[in-house]
Amino acid sequence: MFGLLALLTASVFFGAAIYINVAEQPARLRLDHRALLAEWGPAYRRGFEMQASLAIISGLLGAAAWWQSGNPLWGLGAAVIILNWPYTLMLIMPINNRLETTPPDQASEETRELIMRWGKLHAGRSALGAVAAVIYLIAAFDGMPG
Repeated sequence: MFGLLALLTASVFFGAAIYINVAEQPARLRLDHRALLAEWGPAYRRGFEMQASLAIISGLLGAAAWWQSGNPLWGLGAAVIILNWPYTLMLIMPINNRLETTPPDQASEETRELIMRWGKLHAGRSALGAVAAVIYLIAAFDGMPG
């Protein structure tokens, strides 16, 4: 049961992350500088809360599945989904901090470039979610009676 829940939460994480890259980011980039930054702030905060929670929950569930089954694939999936935390803290957070301290009325082309870079880096989070979900899926099939 832990493994299936790990797979489910990693899949939801991936779905949310890819939605940001495929739908939300392109839509926000059509806005003027000021509206772009004004939209990015609340969207980022809500997305962070959801995705951070999903990564932790999925990682803990994957670790529990590993402990319960002894199948190291569950542990590998857990490690991959948890990698979103250091990836975000080291690569994305410096951009977040710059964007969060920029008042919307001071948004500029540099702001747009930062948000475009943020989107490219966020695609890495999408990739980590996809990889974790695939590893969990393989682990789930690996544990099925043959």
